[in-house]
Amino acid sequence: MTALDVVVADGLRKSWDDTLALDGATFRVGAGVTGLLGANGSGKTTTLGLLLGMHAADGGTLTVLGMDPVTQGAEIRALVGYAPEHDTLPPDVAAYEIVAHLAEMRGLPRREAAGRASDVLFELGLGEERMRPVGTMSTGQRQRVKLAQAIAADPTLVLLDEPTNGLDPMQREEMLRLVRRVADELGIHVLLSSHLLEEVERVADAVIILDNGRTVATGNVADLQTGNGPAELLVSLDAPSRKLTTALRAAKVEFTDLGNGRLLVTVDGDATYDRLRDAIAASGVSLRSLERRRETLEDVFFAAGDAAREQQHTRAAAK
Repeated sequence: MTALDVVVADGLRKSWDDTLALDGATFRVGAGVTGLLGANGSGKTTTLGLLLGMHAADGGTLTVLGMDPVTQGAEIRALVGYAPEHDTLPPDVAAYEIVAHLAEMRGLPRREAAGRASDVLFELGLGEERMRPVGTMSTGQRQRVKLAQAIAADPTLVLLDEPTNGLDPMQREEMLRLVRRVADELGIHVLLSSHLLEEVERVADAVIILDNGRTVATGNVADLQTGNGPAELLVSLDAPSRKLTTALRAAKVEFTDLGNGRLLVTVDGDATYDRLRDAIAASGVSLRSLERRRETLEDVFFAAGDAAREQQHTRAAAK
């Protein structure tokens, strides 16, 4: 464990009756925002429960903020905020009262809890709405109340389970902005559980991808997007050019014509750049842009899942 390791998991296993929820998951959560990605049933919710000390793993090791959730669950929960996926807030209680009460339960003196509740609701854009019963609020407002109660006691780490669930595009954009502010301005580490790859890609510094209870990819988002396959260049022209595509074939440059003057060129060594440059110059085409193509998290997700399933099939066939 390093100073930046907020969570360290090694070989986590957890079963519910005959269902294997986690099957040797290994990962680290560091500073900033970390996305916990996976389809429904991949083990995300079970992982959050283990981190909070709500249940014990069947195997493997786990530390949260340097502590064991099984033996030090109360201490961990005093330092970790949590916003559940489902709407569990009492509908007839004002947002301010809920946030203040939960902050007090997490150890803040009553007066300080009240002040923190007001401050954090104002920070999240609910200052004028803070005395409204939660049941009269919109879905977006209720999601903000859940975020407010999670951060009101100034935790070291906050766990957010599907924080954009039920939100429209504009509300999702605002929620992601708030999540980023929690990390950047408040200095709270965030573990964001989601099945929405594009959203995690936009807000997270690092990502953990689970598939059938296994960790199939983990690391810095930018590093994962670099990929391990051949580099690709996206060539955009003002107009399609048969002269250029002919020149590229003659120069033995691999490419895919994406249509509308867009070509995806496979880089096979440094010589590819020279051949591409010469073909463009000889063709006399008007070049609009030339950029390296990045993999999306969706690319990484499906590639990692396919590789994991192939390994499982290989092991099964070898038995």
